[in-house]
Amino acid sequence: MFAVGFLMRPIGGWLLGRFADKFGRRRALTLSVTLMAFGSLMITLTPGYATIGVLAPILLVTARLLQGLSVGGEYATSATYLSEMASSGKRGFYSSFQYVTLTAGQLLALGLQIVLQQVLTAEQMTSWGWRIAFGVGALGAIVVMYLRRTMDESASFEKEAERQVSSRGTLRALMQHPKSVLLVVGLTLGGTVAFYTYTTYLQKFMVNTSHIDKSTVSWINFLALLVFVVIQPVAGRLSDRIGRRPLLLGFGILGSLLTVPLFTTLADTRNPIGAFVLMLGGLVIVTGYTSINAIVKAELFPTNIRALGVGLPYALTVAIFGGTAEYVALWLKQAGNESLFFYYVAGCIAVSLLVYLRMGETSKDSPLED
Repeated sequence: MFAVGFLMRPIGGWLLGRFADKFGRRRALTLSVTLMAFGSLMITLTPGYATIGVLAPILLVTARLLQGLSVGGEYATSATYLSEMASSGKRGFYSSFQYVTLTAGQLLALGLQIVLQQVLTAEQMTSWGWRIAFGVGALGAIVVMYLRRTMDESASFEKEAERQVSSRGTLRALMQHPKSVLLVVGLTLGGTVAFYTYTTYLQKFMVNTSHIDKSTVSWINFLALLVFVVIQPVAGRLSDRIGRRPLLLGFGILGSLLTVPLFTTLADTRNPIGAFVLMLGGLVIVTGYTSINAIVKAELFPTNIRALGVGLPYALTVAIFGGTAEYVALWLKQAGNESLFFYYVAGCIAVSLLVYLRMGETSKDSPLED
C-alpha cells in the first residue's frame, strides 16, 4: 500500500502542476487537499472484506491512489507558492516550512500511534484502531481545505496571468528547460532516498535489526523528528545568508561518507539513547537537503511552468527511488545482504553530490527575482 501511492505521484505532479500554472497556486492547493481529505475518508469508512468482499481492497487501493495523486501535486504547488510569496532574501527561510509541515504530519501520526498503543490492545489496533489515524487526517484535511480557499494568490502568478501566455503549464514549455529538469532529478535522487530511509525505514530497522522495543522506537522517532522540525527554518535562514549550494554540498559530502558507518553502528546498538543520537545525526545531515530543496527547484524555472517544472521531475524521482527505498532495504535483508543497503543509500547521495559540485548558486540570477 505504501508504494501504491508513490505510483500516482508523477501523475499528480503533472496534472496538478499544470493546473497550478494555468489556474493559480491557491486553486491547486485547495484541490490537492480536497483529494487528500476524500481519500482519507474512504479509508476510514470503507467496510472490511467480511462485509463487502473484494470491493473492500479495491476501495482502499483507490483511496491510496487519490492520496498519491494529491501528494504529487501538493509538493509542486506548495513549493512554488511558498517561494513566490516570500520576499527576496527570506525565501530559503520560508520555503523550509514545507518540510516542517510535512514532518509535523509524521509527528502527529507518531504521537497518535503512541497514544493508541497505550489505550488499545494489539487486536483492537489490527481490527479497527488503525482507522482512527485516517479519520483524524481526514478531519484535518477538511479544515485546511477551507483555510486555503481564503488564501491570497501569489503576485508572480497574477502578473503572469495578465500576460495571457498560452504556454503556461505545458510540457512543450517545460522541455525548453532540459537542464533544469535534469537538475531537479539529480538534486532529488540522494535527498529522497536519504529522507525516506531516515524517517520511514529506520523505524523498522531499529525494531528488526537493532532489536529495540517497538514502543521505545516510536518515542525515539518522535523526539528525533521533533528536533528535525525545529532545525529546518534555521538551515533555511542560513541558506539566505551563505547560499543554497554550501548546504547541499554539506549534505552530499557527509551523507556519502557517514551513512555506512552510521547504519553499521546502529545495527549493533541496543541502547535507546545511542539509537536516538544516531538517528538524529542522520536527520541533521539530511537537513542540508530538506530545508532548501523546494526553493532551489523553484529558482530554476520561470513563472509560467514553475509548478510543473518543480513537480513532475521531482515526483518521478521520488516514485522511482524514494518510494522503493524501504522495499530495496527489506529485499536485501531477506537475501542476507542488509549491509548493501547502506552502500546503496550512500551511493545515491554521492550521485547527487556530483550534481551539487557542478551546479551554480541558484539564488543568484533566479527568475524569482524578476
